[in-house]
Parts: sequence; structure tokens; C-alpha cells
Amino acid sequence: MGMKKKLGMSVVTASLGLSLIGGGTFAYFSDTETTNNTFAAGTLDLSVDPQKIIDISNLKPGDTMVREFKLTNDGSLKIDTVNLLTDYTLVDAQGDNGSADLGKHIRVNFLFNWDKESEPVFQTTLHELKNMDPDIVQKEVWDPLWEQKGGLTTGTMNELWVEFEFVDNGEDQNVFQGDQLEVEWKFNATQGEGAEK
Repeated sequence: MGMKKKLGMSVVTASLGLSLIGGGTFAYFSDTETTNNTFAAGTLDLSVDPQKIIDISNLKPGDTMVREFKLTNDGSLKIDTVNLLTDYTLVDAQGDNGSADLGKHIRVNFLFNWDKESEPVFQTTLHELKNMDPDIVQKEVWDPLWEQKGGLTTGTMNELWVEFEFVDNGEDQNVFQGDQLEVEWKFNATQGEGAEK
């Protein structure tokens, strides 16, 4: 074979080798597995029963009203804290209240149960409750109630009693005749710290 022929064969062989390396196929074993994963967030769902804790008329100084309400965890996560936010609007029937605030004369007593010997676990006025840090009730009322449970677990319920008292201060309170307080209680539930799953 001539030199030109040998050189030509070498070039063809080299080209064929390069094409196999660059674009050729290789046979090997393989196996594929697929996992289907889910991240589902839990729910916080606090319910209060009844929705209207108190609706009373014809109050006079010295009257007391005891009402029961239930806090229930209807969600899938444990409720760690419940803050109580209080707001109210005074409807001044006579328009002569000036700076007098009926909320300062309504005492709120939180009770764990109701009987004749029941002592309030926390006592304040509507006015003070409206202006205090909302986690005060958590620390003073819910924490002792949930001390053993560490919160309100899923599907559980706690009964609480609250006593409202129109305090008779022994002075002229005529300025409050016909007045009305529209009170909003907002219960704000929060979860505990995250945990390793």
C-alpha cells in the first residue's frame, strides 16, 4: 500500500474514532425511582362559644352578671397562647358625660369556676383591660389554667367564667343613666415554637 493510501486510511480511522467518542452511544445499567412529597401546613382555629358573651340592659350600680364562655381548639395545631384584646365604644345617651367613662365603672372578674366561694383569678376594669398589654390576660388567666397542658391542644375545650360588675362607688353616678357600652373582645390565638418533625 502506498504512503498516500496509508495516510488516507489513518485520517479516516482517526475521524471515525473521534465521531464515536463525541456522538456515540454507550450501554450501561440504570434505574429510576420517584418520590412524591407533601408539605401541608397545620391550622390554628380557636372558637369562642357563645359569640356574644354578654348582652344586658337596665343596669344599675351594684349589679353583677356572671357569664360562661368556652374556648375550643378546632384546628390541627396546639394553641400556645391566647391574647385578649378589648375595645369598647361609649354611647352617651344624655350627651353630658364629659370625661366620665362608664368603662372605668365596669369591673371584670375572671373565674376558673363559678360557685359562691369562687375567687377571681384576675380582676380589672373594662377601661384598664382596653389599655393594658393584651398578653396580660394570657399570663394571669390562661397560663395558670393551661399550666399542666402547656396550651390548648387540638380538640380540647376550656370553660371559663367572667363576672361583670357595675361598681357602686357610693357617689353620684347619674351621668351614666341611659348610657351604653359596645364591647368587643378579640381572642388572638398563636402557635408554639416550631419543632423537629
